[in-house]
Amino acid sequence: MSDRQEEDWSRREFVGGLALVGTAGLLGLQAEHVAAEPPPETTRVRLARVRSICRAPQYMTEELLRAEGFTDVQYIQWPTTLEAGIAGAAAKVDITMQYIGPSIIQVDIGQPLVVLAGVQPGCFELFATDRVRSIRDLKGKTVSGVDIGGGDYIFLASMMTYVGLDPRKDVTWTKNPFAEGMQQLAEKKVDALLALPPEPQELRARRIGHVVVNSVVDRPWSQYFCCMVVGHRDFVRKNPIATKRVLRAILKAADVCAANPPRAAQFLVDKGYAENYDYALQALKEIPYNKWREYDHEDTMRFYALRLHEASLIKSSPQKIIAQGTDWRFLNEIKKELKG
Repeated sequence: MSDRQEEDWSRREFVGGLALVGTAGLLGLQAEHVAAEPPPETTRVRLARVRSICRAPQYMTEELLRAEGFTDVQYIQWPTTLEAGIAGAAAKVDITMQYIGPSIIQVDIGQPLVVLAGVQPGCFELFATDRVRSIRDLKGKTVSGVDIGGGDYIFLASMMTYVGLDPRKDVTWTKNPFAEGMQQLAEKKVDALLALPPEPQELRARRIGHVVVNSVVDRPWSQYFCCMVVGHRDFVRKNPIATKRVLRAILKAADVCAANPPRAAQFLVDKGYAENYDYALQALKEIPYNKWREYDHEDTMRFYALRLHEASLIKSSPQKIIAQGTDWRFLNEIKKELKG
């Protein structure tokens, strides 16, 4: 049997593996603890689905959510991360993972979102031609593929502001599909391209450009959460038990991603969340999904709120954003339960 065949898991084997992992104590929560809790106020939950495999824990929660008492688990497809975030604010999804930058902006303008927990730090990578060796070198250059207002723009704007550049004046932004932007970068028609999994893995495989910033490993970005779980405020307020159960399922799935990337990568391919197993495996091995117990969730909010305020993308102070747009009580309870 080949190595690849040994790594392949069917859906039933994957679910059985989750149970095995839980029994072994990795997930830290015994079934009787879940059974002792009141049932969720609703048995339906809607989550967003976008082309972003760094959200693997969210996609791997379906069976865990059913074990938590949900009988109607829906993944709503959205073309971009920006539209998924807007859908969350409009109550078209209940709870979802998304990049923290757009979440802070949505809180700042009064949209009813609440940040519940960070999941993993790092996923964005900035690729560039040899004309760009640092963020400061972006001045006067062209960046491709950026969805203005989306996570890629906000993340790169935060990095530029951090080194004293003005993202509104110092860079020319273009919006292209990734494949087109990748080709333009290869032909040096653009100077830089921001990518998130599985895009960095493809760029490296094709030897296009070089990495200027990798938020998985480069400070200060690697010291803060990239993707955090957000909920619609009404859903969280009306369904606190359900909210905790959804968050717990996502964090348990993050533990699985950290413990066994090959099995998680195969699940993503089998379920259609990823096309290339090797790219998915590489991404899951690189992203530190086991940091949600260690990092300071509120500190991430403070750090990025400061960056966005400096970039004139929000008006509120970090203290106001934290006061109005976060709720850590579920996370604190789950941390006590999922020790390990």
